[in-house]
Amino acid sequence: MRVAISGTPGTGKTSVGETLNSRGHAVIELNDFIKKKRLEGRLDRRRGTREVDVKALDEALLASVTEQNVICIGHLAHLLTVDIIIILRCRPSVLRQRLERRAYPKRKITENVEAEACDVILVEAAETGKTVLEIDTTTRTPGETAEAVEEILAGEREKYVMGNIDWSEEVLDWF
Repeated sequence: MRVAISGTPGTGKTSVGETLNSRGHAVIELNDFIKKKRLEGRLDRRRGTREVDVKALDEALLASVTEQNVICIGHLAHLLTVDIIIILRCRPSVLRQRLERRAYPKRKITENVEAEACDVILVEAAETGKTVLEIDTTTRTPGETAEAVEEILAGEREKYVMGNIDWSEEVLDWF
């Protein structure tokens, strides 16, 4: 089974990927794969990121990865050829703190917090038509989140179904 773990920057993807890898799961960190395969596009100076051709990334992964069971980690993972999508979520106020600790520029923090509040990655994932599940990482450690991923891999879906996480109350407090 090919699994995507995606989410807004700061939701815990990299830490969970490292934990799952240490537990023996085949994990591909997409940022590393993109650099290794030289799939980075032009620099978007305004956003401080490099563009990636998702179709080229997907083709490179399909051609390079021979493992039957693999977990792809990254904020583009939900757009790839996978069997199941797990979106890591984090309460926007906590996400803001996490990104501030990483010294993200204010504009980038606001962009990512708003994307999380508006379910941007969740909506993109839902539009694929694949099974989409959510894990709230707000108060979970990477180990606890990895345990939730392992529950999903073992067949537990009900407690992680899409739509169980709702930030609207917090967002309404912004106004």
